[in-house]
Amino acid sequence: MSIFIIAEAGVNHNGSLKLAKQLVDAAKEAGADCVKFQTFVPENLVSKNTAKADYQKKQTDAKETQLDMLKKLELSFEDFLELSEYCSNRGIEFLSTPFDFESIDFLDKLGMKRWKIPSGDISNLPYLIKIAKLKKPVILSTGMSTMEDIESAITVLKENGADDITVLHCTTEYPTSYSDVNLKAMLSIKEKFNVSIGYSDHTKGIEVSIAAAALGASVIEKHFTLDRSMEGPDHKASLEPNELKAMVDAIRNIESALGDGVKRPSEAEKKNMLVVRKSIVAKRDILKGEIFSEDNLTVKRPGNGISPMKWFEILGKVANRNYKQDELIEQ
Repeated sequence: MSIFIIAEAGVNHNGSLKLAKQLVDAAKEAGADCVKFQTFVPENLVSKNTAKADYQKKQTDAKETQLDMLKKLELSFEDFLELSEYCSNRGIEFLSTPFDFESIDFLDKLGMKRWKIPSGDISNLPYLIKIAKLKKPVILSTGMSTMEDIESAITVLKENGADDITVLHCTTEYPTSYSDVNLKAMLSIKEKFNVSIGYSDHTKGIEVSIAAAALGASVIEKHFTLDRSMEGPDHKASLEPNELKAMVDAIRNIESALGDGVKRPSEAEKKNMLVVRKSIVAKRDILKGEIFSEDNLTVKRPGNGISPMKWFEILGKVANRNYKQDELIEQ
């Protein structure tokens, strides 16, 4: 199964359906499998006076509340219905993370193939139960989580009907510094919970996503934007379309290079074996009846004669004919 690449548009549409559709186009053109948004009713998501995260304050009006910011970034349910249909017409999977129960109910009616649980809801028991009971594949982000948090969430999901779970390692900081990535934790999650794993990447570049693919991620999620200079909380930590395409192309190359894990000569290199490997040859002219020894035998290319691995089998035998220097020994 190929690596499932999610182009995370999130709220980088800035509340504009037109921009959201342009993000769909960019994700499709980059070769992503899926474009993901965030669906929420602001009043259902945050309390009135909830402060913004530090990274949000840096990229938006520091004085406004999180609620005020989210209202500017909201798309209506009607917008998402149109966006879902637009994705279908463009041939790319539509996905949106719900952040409240009303949004779950709405997205369920859209018939999404899978559900993405954000890091902030890994400890939200009622939310986990509601998602699990939909009995669809679940992708679980684990930013800010311990192994105990992940174990609790997986247990709740499985006990309530979710049997296809992919766990994404994630660091909830925008952007994430390389020293905070701790990518090996992705492998620890796989080993401990025996689940499919992936990586939700908040670093600035594409290197870590490529590394995650090489380490066995089955899902890669990466934020992208049309223009990093746009105002909004997530643009600065997002890829631009050409970078998203470069990431997708690199992951596909890595995917191809990983192979099936069976060590054997590839079809392409078999033709080189005769040229590059070596055979036992006459070190000098040898007369019929001479005893083969280290004085009259050596090892040289090409490799279409007796393998040097049989060196000690040949030493001590009698030459059954004359040999010229560099001629392949026969037995």
